[in-house]
Amino acid sequence: MYMEFGREICGNLDTAETREWLVTNGIGGYASGTVAGLLTRRYHGLLVAALHPPLGRTLLLAKLDETVLYGDRYYPLHTNRWADQIVSPQGYRHIEHFALAGKIPLWRYAVADALLEKRIWMQQGANTTYIQYVLRRATQPLHLTLKAMVNYRDYHGDTKSNDWQMSVEQVEQGICITANPTATPFYLLSDKGIASPVHNWYYNFDLAVERYRGLKDTEDHLHAGTFAVTLNPGETLTFVASIEKLADLHSETALKAHHTQDHKLIELWQSNRPINAQESPNWINHLVLAADQFIVDRPVPEESHGKTIIAGYPWFSDWGRDTMISLPGLTIATGRPEVARSILRTFAKYIDQGMLPNRFPDVGEQPEYNTVDATLWYFEAIRAYDVATDDDDLLSELFPVLVDIIYWHCRGTRYNIHLDPIDGLLYAGVADVQLTWMDAKVGDWVVTPRIGKPIEVNALWYNALRTMAKFARQLGKPHQEYEAMADRALARFSRFWNEERGYCYDVIDSPDGDDTALRPNQIFTVSLPESPLTPAQQKSVVEVCGRMLLTSHGLRSLSPNHPQYQGIYGGNQYQRDGAYHQGTVWGWLLGPFVLAHLRVYKNPEQARQFLEPMANHLTGYGIGSLSEIFDGDAPMTPRGCIAQAWTVAEVLRAWLATEN
Repeated sequence: MYMEFGREICGNLDTAETREWLVTNGIGGYASGTVAGLLTRRYHGLLVAALHPPLGRTLLLAKLDETVLYGDRYYPLHTNRWADQIVSPQGYRHIEHFALAGKIPLWRYAVADALLEKRIWMQQGANTTYIQYVLRRATQPLHLTLKAMVNYRDYHGDTKSNDWQMSVEQVEQGICITANPTATPFYLLSDKGIASPVHNWYYNFDLAVERYRGLKDTEDHLHAGTFAVTLNPGETLTFVASIEKLADLHSETALKAHHTQDHKLIELWQSNRPINAQESPNWINHLVLAADQFIVDRPVPEESHGKTIIAGYPWFSDWGRDTMISLPGLTIATGRPEVARSILRTFAKYIDQGMLPNRFPDVGEQPEYNTVDATLWYFEAIRAYDVATDDDDLLSELFPVLVDIIYWHCRGTRYNIHLDPIDGLLYAGVADVQLTWMDAKVGDWVVTPRIGKPIEVNALWYNALRTMAKFARQLGKPHQEYEAMADRALARFSRFWNEERGYCYDVIDSPDGDDTALRPNQIFTVSLPESPLTPAQQKSVVEVCGRMLLTSHGLRSLSPNHPQYQGIYGGNQYQRDGAYHQGTVWGWLLGPFVLAHLRVYKNPEQARQFLEPMANHLTGYGIGSLSEIFDGDAPMTPRGCIAQAWTVAEVLRAWLATEN
């Protein structure tokens, strides 16, 4: 499976620097950069290691500056932009071809009649990156020099050298870097050539995307070593960056293992599809591979092989809400229910006072429980797993946990989350705390507080109650209480319907009354398995959302007709978070819209058409994956994370639904 570009993209810096690639290692670490080889984010690097998997991400190897001597001429293959905006050298001009081969980025550099190929991947389960160079074509030897630019900082940070002295030592086949006495040593190794330790700081690499985001936009990196090798036609150089001193330098073996895993993922996806379904298009197969990049290890007591889901690359960790929303699409739809099982068991260990943690923080911090909907999405994730597997053993294990969640919501838990005894609906919220997925907060400013009874929270609550009744019957346990609670919520759900406008209030019983803003949250009243709306209301919701919120890549978070609508996402944190849920398009909402459309119109072919623009998006931002958000105004430029778990998950889940 290939996605590929020629010089029309690679040779144009304006386009080549906006296409980003990503490889991951299954434990939270990653490598990422641009097609041009230019650093544009603080998050770019060839080895961002998860030193405390799946977190503790630390930038170790920032980049390799590559130069070749062929004949009597030097050709720089690397590209740097400096603080004065000068681009020097301009190695991107020598990129003849870029491809994403499965999950592996591949470059071909053409210098005279020589063709040098480079590919990058990571070893699964290890903080180890492979960079392989193959001289595919030449009429004489080619001399390749690599300058290794290193760092040692949290991946959210930035570095000014300030005379920082790292220890750089020669070791067999490479060098070892120890940034400070308490740092984890890391190794740069090659299977041939000469490695020479160096200690020379390069100052003021320009980071254009960070400037757009209103953040510090320059950084220093240490030139810690130079690797030099002469390649004859057909020969290969393997370069490895790792925290493992004895990292395997046999790149062909490692590459074969990587390809074998990719083939297995595609086979699982194909086996999970309907027998009479047509062959998946190439872009869907790429999404199946992208789905695997978010699934990482999180061992916990009694679950040594525990799994979790990284919400998005390059900067998110594992979030409870994102994990439960993403789980059906990333694991069940792709034919990997055993991964779903592990995730569901892992998160059960962290439920407290009837709440799932919103975010697993980095080392030394406690989980945060500031979410009202993550726990309710947990019910839907278990329901989807149960439908796919009929695994009564897991259901029996988790059922007491679910009973306890219902209990806490009825009696009341954190942040004034409680069941209103009058109408059987869930109320949530206190001042200065963001509890729903529209959770942007800057300082003390909660942009969309949504205190009261949010529409999607109560759609999820109703769905959870019907699900609990089904689970109870399935396990031979009393179910009448859950049915009665669901019936009461259904009877009063009509309070959300705004007859005058023909759609649902976004929040009712808020401190400012009922919120008439047209937002996409009501789409879940139609897309979830149990809908509390009448068929006529369902149709009206889909039509209104389609006319006012739908774009090629998702739903706007607020109608363009609203006075607070913001159609462009960018600027400093205050500006970005102020627009985050005030018009910005969210890719993951495309999935629920397609499912809702399918429910109302029962036209799979038409529903699938809404997903097809994502095929082109796969080559326009995070190559081979789907981004987090887009501008609300045309042309809906992609923003935020280059690879977002729930966007990939919901597109895959919706695609599979249109095949059944």
